[in-house]
Amino acid sequence: MTTAPEATPTIVLVGHGMVGQRFLEALAERGLTATHRVVVLCEEPRPAYDRVRLTSYFSGRTPEDLSMTDPRFIEEHGIELRVGDPAESVDREAREVTARSGLVVGYDVLVLATGSYPFVPPVPGKDAEGCFVYRTIEDLLAIEEYAKNATTGAVVGGGLLGLEAAGALNGLGLTSHIVEFAPRLMPVQVDEGGGAALLRTVEGMGLSVHTGVGTQEIVTGADGSVTGMKLSDGSELTADMVVFSAGVRPRDQLARDCGLTVGERGGIAVDEQCRTVADPHVFAIGECALAADGRVYGLVAPGYEQTRTAASTIAADEADEADRLTFTGADLSTKLKLLGVDVASFGDAHGTTAGCLDVVYSDSRAGLYKKLVIGGDGTLLGGILVGDAETYGTLRAFTGSVPPVPPESLVLPAGAGAPTPLGPSTLPDEAVVCSCHNVTKGTLRGAVTEHRCTTVPEVKKCTKAGTGCGSCVKVLGQLVTAELEASGVEVDKGLCGCFARTREELYEIVHALRVTSHRDLLDRYGREDARGGDGCEVCKPTAGSIIASLAPTIGASGYVLDGEQAALQDTNDHFLANLQKNGSYSVVPRIPGGEIAPEKLIVIGEIARDFGLYTKITGGQRIDMFGARVEQLPVIWARLVDAGFESGHAYGKSLRTVKSCVGQTWCRYGVQDSVRMAIDLELRYRGLRSPHKLKSAVSGCARECAEAQSKDFGVIATAGGWNLYVGGNGGATPRHADLLAQDLSNAELVRLIDRFLMFYIRTADRLERTSTWLERIPGGLDHVRDVVVHDALGICVELEAQMRAHVSHYRDEWAETINDPEKLARFVSFVNAPDTPDPVVGFVPERDQMKPDLPLLNIGMRPAQPKEATLEGSAQR
Repeated sequence: MTTAPEATPTIVLVGHGMVGQRFLEALAERGLTATHRVVVLCEEPRPAYDRVRLTSYFSGRTPEDLSMTDPRFIEEHGIELRVGDPAESVDREAREVTARSGLVVGYDVLVLATGSYPFVPPVPGKDAEGCFVYRTIEDLLAIEEYAKNATTGAVVGGGLLGLEAAGALNGLGLTSHIVEFAPRLMPVQVDEGGGAALLRTVEGMGLSVHTGVGTQEIVTGADGSVTGMKLSDGSELTADMVVFSAGVRPRDQLARDCGLTVGERGGIAVDEQCRTVADPHVFAIGECALAADGRVYGLVAPGYEQTRTAASTIAADEADEADRLTFTGADLSTKLKLLGVDVASFGDAHGTTAGCLDVVYSDSRAGLYKKLVIGGDGTLLGGILVGDAETYGTLRAFTGSVPPVPPESLVLPAGAGAPTPLGPSTLPDEAVVCSCHNVTKGTLRGAVTEHRCTTVPEVKKCTKAGTGCGSCVKVLGQLVTAELEASGVEVDKGLCGCFARTREELYEIVHALRVTSHRDLLDRYGREDARGGDGCEVCKPTAGSIIASLAPTIGASGYVLDGEQAALQDTNDHFLANLQKNGSYSVVPRIPGGEIAPEKLIVIGEIARDFGLYTKITGGQRIDMFGARVEQLPVIWARLVDAGFESGHAYGKSLRTVKSCVGQTWCRYGVQDSVRMAIDLELRYRGLRSPHKLKSAVSGCARECAEAQSKDFGVIATAGGWNLYVGGNGGATPRHADLLAQDLSNAELVRLIDRFLMFYIRTADRLERTSTWLERIPGGLDHVRDVVVHDALGICVELEAQMRAHVSHYRDEWAETINDPEKLARFVSFVNAPDTPDPVVGFVPERDQMKPDLPLLNIGMRPAQPKEATLEGSAQR
């Protein structure tokens, strides 16, 4: 029966994904939810969720975290949302939709947002037990459950979702294969060079990639479950499960069944108003729609633009107005983080425009590839970024215009000699900053100047910018800050909601007034509404780091687990070890300069053997041991300390290692004793707490075998002494270090490093690497050189004294811990059953060692303190 009252016009929405929810918001913005009955028929058992971030489920986010549907919005606008009740048929003549439950709803306007479905190649065995698709939360739940009894997985498809699926299997502890028919990964988004860079990085993560081959057959065992797959080149893969992620197809069967026009290759044909060409009362939006330009758009941003077009057309129809938005095409730019790797493409990424030229920067060692496509007149037409997409937001906004700087400055890494790159403030007002919601820089400026928005969240709420894929949020923040400052508005640069002061200001307060506790700092200098509280996850570890770095100077305890300090530390510092994916911990003794005597090597080998630990020689020239249970840590460290080892501080924001080559002692090219210098520097700065981790290296000659120019501070030997480089970073955003001073004696070198590190600790922001700090601090390298080398501020005596105090007061944290019964009491899995090991921590053999079994998926929510041994607690983990 039809339930809609005749007097109330009805809009029926079929499908409630990301585009469907955005369409409801567009209706509400135009007041249509107040004048219409709105009924939503949703196939999935849950309301709309963020499918773009689907894979984040495997890193701890819950289905509720991914939800995009506010129940209050649905209730306030009187929307009838029926989950798990999809549309089964449409009678266009009667204008009625019949749902699976038998409900019949009459409509004045029908909007189809049915999305797409995963394409599964028609290969034998595709329906076997152990075969999955990667599309919905339910798919992920099924994959997660099946993977508990699997060891090897294969993913069919090396595109966006294929790489995400492979990353998910890898994160679940499976050996993972990727099979891609095209000659490279992500063939739609990147070119050959970008695909090669991505391949190197993906294979470096332990995933096996097979490109240029197709899947011929899924092999099954006697019980009908997956055992492997045959490939088109004649090879076979062993696999316990297969995930198909070979693309999607428009879900247009409902439209086909009711006689709507469908494209030859799928998709519901619509005009520029997103109205179906066969019926003016029916609209189609999102991945199910074949747009007027003949394309089916599989990205969320075009879908959002279609929702605005459809809503404006419906509103114009109701008001008998001609003013309607049109959809004639969309920006296909994308920015993704796949397996932790940034991948972005924008504009004419593949250079199809006649007469265009490429500007390319490639660093295969670092996994970097950047290409810009430039027109003959200097117009930026598009580009591809792999490994570093920091500038994506600005570059995409400049597409179609001539940038105000040379193209090479847009791709060369910082510190490589390129001119200063452009920033968001140089964008024209008409540049689109948020492509998901089509928000221009001018609109963002208006939100600040006209609507009096003073924070990024307020600008987001006002303009919707940054609420889609999120790739524009960084540029958004920079623009808001710049506009506020230009308007004379004081920008809140406080550390967090508890403190209005910056980290640098808090450092000066702690230093000058000898504040030795976070509680005292918060009560005296916190925001008024935060005083008396406990602080937050931002200010507690920040205060802990500041107090620890100044401990000898202000009279505080330098031991991070003393008194209040213990409550301020991150999870890793709580147990003086790095937490690993299956709930075990790593043991990393310090090996200064990578030099180690045979007796100590034997001790490490014996400990690894006796406790069944996984051992690995790292790029920082030390030996890491993985797989220790929390209650084993003190026992292991007692043996290490007895053998002369100390903590390597792999868990702290402090100095990690000082890498070295063998230097002049052994190498025929060496001109200085790099090993001796590396050992001296590592022992001098060990345990130095700082805003972020610190890495260093010493090379014995200009051949640079220790890679000193990619470190926070690096030293290269010369015939006349040592050259000191600072601000390097070989991590996610590589940066070559800058030369601070040259031909230094041993004493001069140490003195300048002392000053540099203490000045960095004093002025850097929380979690800010030296590379970022050096580019942010006013005056950059020149200012740092003036302060550190020429003592322009007159503080070098103080900086040197602070470092001397650190060196003289250094105490090994593990040596102290194993001799204090009270401190040892924290190293248990369960507080009420201290002798009970954590049953979740398991291992399986691999390559004559072991690897984690059954990894924790909600590791980000793991409590920092020992747990109570309850069945309920174990089940939750």
